[in-house]
Amino acid sequence: MTDFILNAQARTDLGKGASRRLRHSASIPAVVYGGDKEAQSLTIVAKEIAKLFENEAAFSHVIELNVDGAKQNVVVKAMQRHPAKGFIMHADFVRVVAGQKLTAKVPVHFVGEEAPVKKGGEVSHVVSEIEVSCEAKDLPEFIEVDLSKAEIGTIIHLSDLKAPKGVEFVALAHGDDKAVANVHAPRVAADAEEGAAE
Repeated sequence: MTDFILNAQARTDLGKGASRRLRHSASIPAVVYGGDKEAQSLTIVAKEIAKLFENEAAFSHVIELNVDGAKQNVVVKAMQRHPAKGFIMHADFVRVVAGQKLTAKVPVHFVGEEAPVKKGGEVSHVVSEIEVSCEAKDLPEFIEVDLSKAEIGTIIHLSDLKAPKGVEFVALAHGDDKAVANVHAPRVAADAEEGAAE
């Protein structure tokens, strides 16, 4: 059973003006869809959803969504935040159906970064999350990227990562072997060498 619970109310007052009024009343608009049911517009107390997503794991876990007392299991599909202030403005949830694959964005955890840094390299994270496709029971909490053996000049791609059992990287399935991280020589050193060469 899920440890993440979120309460919501069904919403009938739709449109931009209604969404604005909602936000003024310290709630946010949301929608849940998928499975064999109709999409449903919701209202969620802003403070409650903000508290839930303080825990990074909530993004990649099944959440028990309690809509006016009716419970359903969902995962986050998308979330819109205020560009400057960072608070949540809108959330999309997709229903979890047993035995059916879902797609979700899972956070990336980088480990072993001190190894290439000790060799004088700098590490750049190209992505902070990866979209995966799997059944809800196989949904990983995060994807680990091990940089402990990375040399200066190394680019780590999706194909270099080991997907957990039952999990597929969506971009890779579509032939897009994205870069995840790279290790490069420090900018200052590179600039100094160019100056010396001139």
